[in-house]
Amino acid sequence: MFMISLGIESTAHTFGVGLIKDKKILANELSIYRPKSGWGIIPLEAAKFHKSNADSIIEKAIEKAKIEISDIDIISFSQGPGLPPCLKVGMEKAKYLAKKYKKPLIPVNHCIAHIEIGRFLTNAKDPVTVYVSGGNTQILAFSEGRYRCFGETMDIGLGNALDKVGREIGLEFPAGPKIESLAKKGVWIDLPYVVKGMDLSFSGIVTECIRRFKSGEKVENICFSLQEVCFSMLTEVAERALAHLGKKETLLTGGVAANKRLQEMLKIMCKERGAKFFVVPKEYSGDNGVMIAYTGMLVYKSQGKQKKIDIMPAQRTDYVEVTWR
Repeated sequence: MFMISLGIESTAHTFGVGLIKDKKILANELSIYRPKSGWGIIPLEAAKFHKSNADSIIEKAIEKAKIEISDIDIISFSQGPGLPPCLKVGMEKAKYLAKKYKKPLIPVNHCIAHIEIGRFLTNAKDPVTVYVSGGNTQILAFSEGRYRCFGETMDIGLGNALDKVGREIGLEFPAGPKIESLAKKGVWIDLPYVVKGMDLSFSGIVTECIRRFKSGEKVENICFSLQEVCFSMLTEVAERALAHLGKKETLLTGGVAANKRLQEMLKIMCKERGAKFFVVPKEYSGDNGVMIAYTGMLVYKSQGKQKKIDIMPAQRTDYVEVTWR
């Protein structure tokens, strides 16, 4: 029996709406809040932006899918982790639709949704997942009913680190793509390399990049070295997780997964270890509603209706029971 799932994503800068029918993606629409030059995400401003765009994005997605809203079987939303004001907008809109059209409402962990959309679109079976986005950086693998964390950032996510450096050196948000472009023209400069056990730290690297920039270092050199150091750290921890777990697949997912240099490093590492490398398609690497819709469908099919419906801004990936695997 086919099921149509609508997913709403609103953890940070993106308000996304996705529609999926069983394993066929019907629509993937979004609007992105872009902070003023020199600023990071201002949660209340982002939430206000989401609220003003929510209805039009939902309507656009339904129109793109060529269905009626009454055709939808379940409605899912990103429960956490994320910015509370932004999460609340998505949850309230999902609650309104679920109540009005009498549909089951399914809360979804944002991080797990990144993993599941990656597994779904690449056919990866049981990978070590390198999940890198703005606010999250984790090395994860499925074990005993949960996605266990085998390494993570101790301070800021890699995407945020790139944006912080980008903001200081005059790049527009999001800075990642421009940093990737500038890095191709740069050469090596020494930066801190911070791996502690299986965990990583990026804040000191950001501080040193900013110091170098203020001292007159070329932007291209900063971008090149920032990528090389941070991506090498990730690759090291991912390789250790592969060795420890004995798994034969690596999946790269999250917004930073679109970076070709990071893909190249992990691909080389996997080839040397005899492991398969998978990367989520670029269209679904950043935050999107499709990943929420798909994961919501997995949750509903394995658990049915949910009792606790609320946002969980600090919800960890490894707190959630994965009942569909």
